[in-house]
Amino acid sequence: MAQDAQGDGRPFWKIVVAEATDCTNNNYFEEVYQYYAHGDAWRLPGGAYRTLRDLKDSGVKLAVVSNFDTRLRKLLKDLNVSHLFDAIVVSSEVGYEKPAPEIFKIALEQIGVEASNAVHVGDDETADKAGANAIGLECWLWGEDVKEFSEIKHRIVAKGSR
Repeated sequence: MAQDAQGDGRPFWKIVVAEATDCTNNNYFEEVYQYYAHGDAWRLPGGAYRTLRDLKDSGVKLAVVSNFDTRLRKLLKDLNVSHLFDAIVVSSEVGYEKPAPEIFKIALEQIGVEASNAVHVGDDETADKAGANAIGLECWLWGEDVKEFSEIKHRIVAKGSR
């Protein structure tokens, strides 16, 4: 597993904040890091909650597979969406980072679904698409294969009715 995905991700995020702001002051970094540790710093994209809720209500198993750090579970709770997921698999907790096949396999095992009956929606050609495809898991790239949450819902419903 890559060093930057372990634990709370501080070493990785220090680099990101320093590069984005041109500031290496540790107090500033801590302020930014703590700010983004709370759900009120984040917003769900339009249509996300409704799509997740509708899919969950229709019996679709949902999972998060993320290369984020240990703050993710709290953020999903703060955003009032954690209850919509049957599994939340975070690289910093499981020791594997996308595109490693193990992280996808863990999620599939936790939701009890075979790769051939699942789809992964991601935003990175290598981490998401190549990683998922390596284990026979279809992947739709956000912004390329799907552009709106309602489109994801319609495609999943259509896939299930085949």
